[in-house]
Amino acid sequence: MQEESSVTLGQILGALGDGVVWVFQNIAMAFYNFGYAVSHPQLWLDWTNKESVMRFVYYGGSVEFFFVVFVAVLIVTAIGMWRNSFMWGCVRVLEGFANTVGRFFAWAGLLMVLQQIIIVFMQRIFTRPDIVFGFGVPLQFDISWYAEELKFYNALVVTLCATYTFVQGGHVRVDLVYAGVKFRTKKVIDMFGALFFMIPAATLIWLYGWFFMWRHLIVPKPSASDTLERLLMKSRAMRWNVETIGFSPNGFTAYFLFKILLVTFCGMVFLQAIAFFYRSYLEWKEGEESENKYLDKDTLGEGEEAYEGTH
Repeated sequence: MQEESSVTLGQILGALGDGVVWVFQNIAMAFYNFGYAVSHPQLWLDWTNKESVMRFVYYGGSVEFFFVVFVAVLIVTAIGMWRNSFMWGCVRVLEGFANTVGRFFAWAGLLMVLQQIIIVFMQRIFTRPDIVFGFGVPLQFDISWYAEELKFYNALVVTLCATYTFVQGGHVRVDLVYAGVKFRTKKVIDMFGALFFMIPAATLIWLYGWFFMWRHLIVPKPSASDTLERLLMKSRAMRWNVETIGFSPNGFTAYFLFKILLVTFCGMVFLQAIAFFYRSYLEWKEGEESENKYLDKDTLGEGEEAYEGTH
């Protein structure tokens, strides 16, 4: 029994050692991979070459890309901890990006309502089977196309306004202990949540969403388990096959956009997780006087403060 236990323990320690070595090797290779990608953009950005497309597909969900991003975040974080003003600048830029994108695409909600009103009028009052927009060369689709397009507007609001809503504090939260703990403890909880929930979730969804998106854009369909060599072999038969099939014969024909939005959503959540970690760290370090520092939060106007922050 003791020999079996010692062998098992040795195997565990050996596997852990191999894992640590693997991580540091990939961290070291991240600098080379980034430099090589920047100095040879034609290998993955020249989409007139089918092999370049397959390289782009592979590296977008690869270990190499993960460690390039990982090292970049480590470097920025290290500089920010040395120069807190730099980290505050990162927070303002990332939160400003989330706010700008969210405030713009929030108008898709209004567009969705107006289009639904037009659909009802055209169907019930004018009894038209289609809707035509434009002059000269008109944009003409069946009413069912416009009805299904409403899902796309809803997807725009959900995916591109999620981080904006997070910055504004508009997401519903279930609070078990948060409200009753001290200020600095709250910031530790926030940092923990950003590191161990937001970032891993965004990364995992990206890895699956990336190949899910490309499987609806090209054939032969790429897989997350494909090696670079296998994808380069597939590139010989590669052709664009953008998904245009709707749920109904005359329905919305751009469902591939939903897959693109999924990947965009993951990227934005990842960036917001970094910003949230930075803000929580800085507020933990500087104390309560720095709470909501530089926060660009929407307001309902003077006299409406009592209704702000309610969900």
